[in-house]
Amino acid sequence: MISTTRTAHRSRPRPKSLRTAGLGALAALALLPAFPAAAVSPAAAPAQAPAARTAAHVLPRTPTPAEARTSARLAALRDNPARLTAFFKALPKGGDLHNHLSGAVTTEYLIKLATEDGLCIDATTTAVAPPCGPGTRPVADAQRDAAFHRRIIRAWSMQDFPAGKSGHDQFFDAFGKFSMATWYTRGKMLANVANTVVEQNQFYLETLVTPASESSKALAEKVGYDSDLAALHRKLLAGGQLDRVVDEAVKEADDADVQFRATAHCDTPRPDPGCRLPVRWVSQVSRNSSPVRVFTQMAVGMRLAERDPRFVAVNLVQPEDGATALADYSLQMRMLKYLRGQYPASHLTLHAGELAPGLVKPEGLTFHIREAVLVAGTERVGHGVDLLHEDDWRQLARTMARRNVAVEVPFSSNKQILGVAGGDHPFDAYRRYGVPVVLASDDPGVSRIDISHEYQYASTTYDLGYVELKDLARASLEYAFREGRGLWADSAPSRYRPVGACLADRLGSDRPSPRCARYLAANPKAATEWRQEAAFAVFERHNA
Repeated sequence: MISTTRTAHRSRPRPKSLRTAGLGALAALALLPAFPAAAVSPAAAPAQAPAARTAAHVLPRTPTPAEARTSARLAALRDNPARLTAFFKALPKGGDLHNHLSGAVTTEYLIKLATEDGLCIDATTTAVAPPCGPGTRPVADAQRDAAFHRRIIRAWSMQDFPAGKSGHDQFFDAFGKFSMATWYTRGKMLANVANTVVEQNQFYLETLVTPASESSKALAEKVGYDSDLAALHRKLLAGGQLDRVVDEAVKEADDADVQFRATAHCDTPRPDPGCRLPVRWVSQVSRNSSPVRVFTQMAVGMRLAERDPRFVAVNLVQPEDGATALADYSLQMRMLKYLRGQYPASHLTLHAGELAPGLVKPEGLTFHIREAVLVAGTERVGHGVDLLHEDDWRQLARTMARRNVAVEVPFSSNKQILGVAGGDHPFDAYRRYGVPVVLASDDPGVSRIDISHEYQYASTTYDLGYVELKDLARASLEYAFREGRGLWADSAPSRYRPVGACLADRLGSDRPSPRCARYLAANPKAATEWRQEAAFAVFERHNA
């Protein structure tokens, strides 16, 4: 089945109405610069990580005249809330690299999906299958009953959650409540989210789903756990069992493509904005499951990433403070280390350090980011909130900076789930040590925010000017698992110097030099970054 939520849910028969197609067509619709025909390369290079660097304690770079004028404009808007909000919505904001598909969908759209499926609401405000018996009520009633509609919104999101209280349980419980509305609607949900991403002036999306969830679970139960990870891996592979699960995951993606393109009207004269967005899937692993199921999901995700270019990475999801997640954390890091050796082409990004004092015992705060980086070898860290509680955290930060391990920071969910915000958040510490930072939305539908809100929060809370915001947006594309090499030879926040092929060109020009055009045509990551540079030029002209 197509599982997309942060929590596991029950199986349901697959509908027969979705036909097979290729989601690769979606990625091909990315808007790239107009290159001379002779410049087009027949193949793109694999995804490449930014080159390692040794610098830390990065100093701000000198702004260009256009950046200085835009910085002044931002400063002048500080006391004008309406115009400030408009500024941040128009600001080019790179890509969203930490995005849970079902949690990113607007709650109103989830209600629409539940209504279309004839679902009911029970006494706990959970969506359940029809028919609506005693104690339940059709979700469709929310269309004409405003109080009922508000009740669902509050149960399925953080809407009106009391300020100053921990929203941990409310946040994670929401996924179980709307779970049934997400069954077999991956393409529809993507259409909703992709349109929002484009409207927010972003250029790329990596979003989390759980591929072939039920088949993966069944294979894990059939094989059984073996503490010898190599032996366990061989058992999964035996007789093509693992490949059959991967086949199902590919079919799910094909079905989702068909559903997406129909929902977003991609093959009509008036396609939705989201049709042109490059999208990649990240396979999520339920970290609070049994060891054999966790290992199986990891293997499925990594094998899938090596086989299907629509899938790029693996991540662990569910509450990091869960009993199983805490007890098995080090084991799971060792599993990832082993499997990365078997599937070196798969990327890895990990929820790590999504913890705070009081949520776990003090010793639980001392090693999660460290083991994600040093044992599992993650390329990005999601949240990373407990940094200052990690053993020898300064050395850890230096290592992350040297290895270019980026941190995905979703401010709103950190505040809602962990109660960590402002000066209590390690945002400034990461930046001070030269660790790459990218802003992310996490679950904007549940949080009731958008990525513009996150940029505005960062600017007002940490006194960031336009140049710093621009470089955060650049980082969110540079550290993406997009195919090919990036635009930047040096992506340290103080520099962002283009590669030699484009060094003499005006960034974002619609007529790059032949050498630069060939480089952009061969490297989709660089081409996406070039699009953003063109958007920055327009934005700066309008805000001079």
